[in-house]
Amino acid sequence: MQDWIIQIVNQYGYIGIALLIAVENIFPPIPSEVILTFSGFATTVTNLKIWGVVLSATVGSVLGALVLYSVGRMVSPARLERLLDGKWGTVLHLKREDVHHAGAWFARRGKLTVFFCRFIPVVRSLISIPAGMAKMKIGVFLLLTALGTFLWNVVLVCLGAFFGASWEAVVQYVGTYSIVAVAVAAVLLLAFILWYFFKKSRRDNDGRKKD
Repeated sequence: MQDWIIQIVNQYGYIGIALLIAVENIFPPIPSEVILTFSGFATTVTNLKIWGVVLSATVGSVLGALVLYSVGRMVSPARLERLLDGKWGTVLHLKREDVHHAGAWFARRGKLTVFFCRFIPVVRSLISIPAGMAKMKIGVFLLLTALGTFLWNVVLVCLGAFFGASWEAVVQYVGTYSIVAVAVAAVLLLAFILWYFFKKSRRDNDGRKKD
């Protein structure tokens, strides 16, 4: 895959970078660190410029995120509620009220979540779906996505340019960061799920006592 990415960047320049990053946002297993660091290195041996690479990558990131955001918009709360009224609600131990609680939580903290998740591999792509499901304002979503991905792109492109022919060493370091970041995100998610179900259990118990 790395050779394929390098070939596209070499052949199509800025357009190729934007396309690769857009696809990477939709299909997270494609490594953005390879695309960005190699593109940074390419600025030292071709006519590509750092600012052009960063802007192209940011445009691609926003376009890819917009696709997943649109997917999330198609999953309406009403559809989720109907789904939870059936067997899936029983299996997952969730009720339609949980949809409202999740929506309320995202309304309070969704902006920070969308921004900071742009620095976590894999999660940086998938976060666009719940943002769409929560009906986050499209202007706010695009602004936060552009800012977060712009910073991520600047760091990796500049590192690729700084290390030059040794850009692959950056990929290895970023790969380690990715593993750690995803692991930490998974632990935090698990902690949030446990906290949520504990709070939900207490709320249900209090409701039964009142009855």
